[in-house]
Amino acid sequence: MFFDPVYFLFALPGLLLALWASAKTKMTFEKYSRTGAFSGMTGAQAAARLLYAAGITDVKIEPVNGFLSDHYDPSCKTLRLSESVYDSSSLSAIGVACHEAGHAIQHATNYGPLGLRSSLVPVINLTSPASYILILAGALLSAPGLIKIGIICFAMAVVFAIVTLPVEYNASARAKSLMVQCGIVSPNEAQSAGDVLNAAFLTYVASAVSSLLTLLYYVWRFSSDRD
Repeated sequence: MFFDPVYFLFALPGLLLALWASAKTKMTFEKYSRTGAFSGMTGAQAAARLLYAAGITDVKIEPVNGFLSDHYDPSCKTLRLSESVYDSSSLSAIGVACHEAGHAIQHATNYGPLGLRSSLVPVINLTSPASYILILAGALLSAPGLIKIGIICFAMAVVFAIVTLPVEYNASARAKSLMVQCGIVSPNEAQSAGDVLNAAFLTYVASAVSSLLTLLYYVWRFSSDRD
């Protein structure tokens, strides 16, 4: 099962898409990281401007280590920006920072998909690692019941990846609109900053596709073994 060549027929498209999306994101970010915004704002300042315009004053903004490790933590209302975003005034940095601010705005306005994704996090933290253990144990012990439970656990990761898509798309849409309205970038600059967000969104699409293809493989393999 775990050396099945058929697995690669399912996994390869998702893997290639993921590699392409990751490379495109890095290339696009690096391309516009050399272009500064007319406003001269840093990523941190741009995020603060968006939050202020939305009437949000209780979200902290702080730097975090790692390349494109930017994220919003709804549990403590903290927006964390990577080193290449926090202090940079490039269009790439501003696009990413405004995207993360978009998540904070989603949280403040009770955006449904964000709440659903947040509620799934503790479930995924448990079921995602358990899925592989259960599937492996089921294969070794010839226990279809364990494999089935493992597949159900893995399906939760697929659900999480799919739910993530509207959350990320909506945050980018908010960022593209608000960063122009708030005078952070000009309309022409918004196109370039938006290109960074579009490329980043592809990584989430690739993740969802890869997870779904893997799930389909597990379902196919389990069904064929049972037959």
